[in-house]
Amino acid sequence: MKKILFLLLAAATLPATTATAQNEYAEIARLAALNESVRGIRSMADGEHYTTLGGNDIRRYRYDAATPGESLLPSPAPNLTISDYALSPDERSILIASGRRPIYRHSYTTSYSLVRNNAVEPILPEAEAPRDASFSPDGRLIAYSDRNDLYVYDIESRATRRITDDGRWNEVINGTTDWVYEEEFGITRAYAFSPDSRKIAFLRFDESQVPLMEMMRFDGKLYNEAYTFKYPKAGERNSVVELWVADLTTGAKERIDTGEETDQYIPRIGWTPDGRPWYYRLNRRQNVFEMRVCEPHGAQRTVYEERAQQYVERVDDKTVTFVDKDRFLVRQESHTGYMHLYLYSLRRGFLAQVTKGAWEVTDVVGTDGKRVWYLSTETSPLRRNLYSVRLDGEDKQRLTTGEGYYSVAPSQGMKYFITTFSNAATPNVVSVCDAAGKTIRTLADSRTLREELAASQRPVKEFFTFTTERGDTLNAYIVKPRGFDPSHRYPVLLTQYSGPGSQSVADRWSIDWEDALVDKGYIVVCADGRGTGCRGEKFKKATYGRLGALEVEDQLSTARYMAAQPWVDAARIGIYGWSYGGFMSLGCALKGNGLFRMAIAVAPVTSWRFYDTIYTEIYNNLPQYNAAGYDKNSPIHFARLLDDRRTRLLMIHGTADDNVHFQNTVEMARALNRAGKQYDMMVYPDQNHSMLPDDRMNVRQKMIEYTLRNL
Repeated sequence: MKKILFLLLAAATLPATTATAQNEYAEIARLAALNESVRGIRSMADGEHYTTLGGNDIRRYRYDAATPGESLLPSPAPNLTISDYALSPDERSILIASGRRPIYRHSYTTSYSLVRNNAVEPILPEAEAPRDASFSPDGRLIAYSDRNDLYVYDIESRATRRITDDGRWNEVINGTTDWVYEEEFGITRAYAFSPDSRKIAFLRFDESQVPLMEMMRFDGKLYNEAYTFKYPKAGERNSVVELWVADLTTGAKERIDTGEETDQYIPRIGWTPDGRPWYYRLNRRQNVFEMRVCEPHGAQRTVYEERAQQYVERVDDKTVTFVDKDRFLVRQESHTGYMHLYLYSLRRGFLAQVTKGAWEVTDVVGTDGKRVWYLSTETSPLRRNLYSVRLDGEDKQRLTTGEGYYSVAPSQGMKYFITTFSNAATPNVVSVCDAAGKTIRTLADSRTLREELAASQRPVKEFFTFTTERGDTLNAYIVKPRGFDPSHRYPVLLTQYSGPGSQSVADRWSIDWEDALVDKGYIVVCADGRGTGCRGEKFKKATYGRLGALEVEDQLSTARYMAAQPWVDAARIGIYGWSYGGFMSLGCALKGNGLFRMAIAVAPVTSWRFYDTIYTEIYNNLPQYNAAGYDKNSPIHFARLLDDRRTRLLMIHGTADDNVHFQNTVEMARALNRAGKQYDMMVYPDQNHSMLPDDRMNVRQKMIEYTLRNL
């Protein structure tokens, strides 16, 4: 027995071969693919039917009946690779996006087709690179962007009208967003039809003064080529953004006055239900947010305003939800320190606080004019459940009963819900529920995966809390290897992200490359430190103006806490992170004074001066006003602290990362070289921030191998 045990332990410390690593991660990837979901859920107007996208087919089902469903595509099936679809307002036509030609991480151009009269017809024949297409409310028009200009296509006449003509690459963008809006405000479509389809509001981005970023592309060519795009780094010039309205009847265009300040953000635009344009306005510091409504004859009113000492949480599509022509719901945290719902009137202002308590509303699911349905952390910051409450805040009802994490797709009229549920021990279960939350039927239950997990007795996350030396209580999880024996001492890998408002410790099912290490006898631990989300404004905003200070302290505390456990080998603790997590891994490796045997930093930010305006400045102010917040905690400035005799460091980056530029790792390498430090580095040519299109598997294989060799 002693000899066998020795061989097993020795094998765990020997370098893993590439083939072994590939096989190990291939098994993890196979299991992850068995976690079932239902794609492309769209409720139909009657509230009794819904559609899905699966197997390159669009099918219609009843909510209340277990039937095979009905294909909405003509037979034989069209030769299209469907990436997205939209039903026309009368639901007699379908707009299909076929194929994706990426621009950045979220944006892409595609080919569009229209399904109607039981036939598929290609549309937008004049477009070279169409994107962001959508139906008008009356279903007669399709708006889209092409090469930075906005167009409208008439379905019956098949005629195309050009709305703008000044779009130029790296200069002017109409109807879609620039890089930083896409990445940080989560939108690419920057236009909106009026309810009567007679007008279209759109944003115009003048990015001519935004500094140019040059990213080298190799692509296996004899001569490499530079790819240039406008990227505003912290403290630098942003696009000047204007709001315009085009009259589709007369062809006239009018610029809406959004104020004297040009160095501001307009992160959302739209129309009130009765046809008045509205827009969000956010100052550069992002601590003053307004919703403005344009009245007839040029007048404007601020119908909602929020101010915060540090910042207003980033706005999105669910920040404001219209209830009817006069009332709207706002989701905000500044009043109580927790994210809650408030009811407002366009005419009368504040009406009521709808939700309250020491917990957070994380999503607005929908409203029927009398009640609002929402997801919240009321049972635990780690969980999400569905509730409904009257708009006066009375008669709150919990509609989901599982202890775990729900996402919800509602029907029109809120009569049914399709819920996706999981927890640490249970992969996805997708169900149709009635208005009371009762399950009508199950659409997917990941049965094959559940059976395999049970048969292999795969370890499950265990949640715990611990208190740091400073008195802060942190949420965490631990995954122990099979046959865990508290009399043995195990190596530990800390995995984390740690970015502002994020959450890594959640009661939902997941599996990734770290789980291959658990199979090899490692313990994996994750802790959400100060600055992370779902625990209130005070906890989240503690890191404001000093990114990387408190978060690193908390990960060091996590490592020390684990080192004190009798079943942990204190000499074999490692840390890993990607993006913000990579920034954290570097900070911990350099400030850990040898506490970490190994650190892996993938696509790390190494100086917040290198990152974009919207994300960086909301959490760290502008560098012109907070230079210390940018430099004091930048890993570049304390590269000399790396104890390379005790800590093995691996940096990984893709050269085509348009988000966290390869520059970050290059400058970190320069600083380490100057300090005479030894480290390892893996470069992925022409791969983006997610290591796509080619090397998503390879990078995980590399990390498994590196950990087995060095931890």
